[in-house]
Amino acid sequence: MVRVLITGGSGFIGRNLKEQLPSSYGVAAPTSAELDLLQEQDVREYLRAGRFDVVVHAATTRSNRRVTAPAEMLDYNCRMFFNLVRNWDAFGKMIVFGSGAQYGPRGLLPLRVREDYFDTHVPGDAYGFSKYVCAKWMENQVPGVRSQVAGSGGGAGNIIELRLFAVFGPYEDYTVRFISNACARAVKGLPIVVRQDVTFDFLYVKDLVGITRWFIENEARHEAYNVCSGHPVALTEVAKIVSQVSSQNALANLGHPRNPEISVTKPGMGEAYTGDNARLMGEMPAYSFWDLREAIRDLYEWYEEHEAEIDEMALRFDDQCRSE
Repeated sequence: MVRVLITGGSGFIGRNLKEQLPSSYGVAAPTSAELDLLQEQDVREYLRAGRFDVVVHAATTRSNRRVTAPAEMLDYNCRMFFNLVRNWDAFGKMIVFGSGAQYGPRGLLPLRVREDYFDTHVPGDAYGFSKYVCAKWMENQVPGVRSQVAGSGGGAGNIIELRLFAVFGPYEDYTVRFISNACARAVKGLPIVVRQDVTFDFLYVKDLVGITRWFIENEARHEAYNVCSGHPVALTEVAKIVSQVSSQNALANLGHPRNPEISVTKPGMGEAYTGDNARLMGEMPAYSFWDLREAIRDLYEWYEEHEAEIDEMALRFDDQCRSE
């Protein structure tokens, strides 16, 4: 049995990993109360007691337009990471979720940014900078770790970074995350609000689980990978898909037809946020991503099943911002 530790098991990505990884794995996903990653000695004792084959580091501190970044964000994210990696000899492999934010401000990024663009810029925000700091350590230290890990079999060593861009799916913050927000609004019969049209490279969380599983079970040839679909799409196009799915589902279920209006608050296109996934596809060329329309349908139906849990007032956050 492969023993896997998932950090951040109560968060968006962690919950999906915990639910969707094979039952043949021995998965531990402690809450922050059960394992405080900021406590050096607690982390050391937990790892050495668990003897995990793989650590999947999904825990992070971040912010959004509803939640102000804590002053300690840089400290927290770096401290959690280093409390884990300094115990490299207590586990077999570590998969770290990085971010496209570590490449620098969006306005300075090329379309479909490649992994070797890293360190061209230093991110100006605390979240991106925390991911940058951790990635710089991995870039400089992983070769040394590789040589010390018994039985690593070559490859990239025992620490692999998966750089995420725009992952979506169940359990994310539907009040501000666009695809979930659009689905939840449509389920509630509200118009879909696009703050400003932007091109993203969206990845369904079920794809992220499948890709993570590949890296759990296989040796990687590189230390870092962009993890994205390779098919950028504008938010207005996504909104149209959600509206169409909503209408089709309502008719199929003999409910009242839904055709949510789509409004764009700010004209023009914002800065794109897309990655080049050629390196990832070189590792797993046979992998087939979820079709975006089918992924949105799958997520929309999840929100239909959880409609009673949707807080409509919180859902109207962007309406309130627009009226101010």
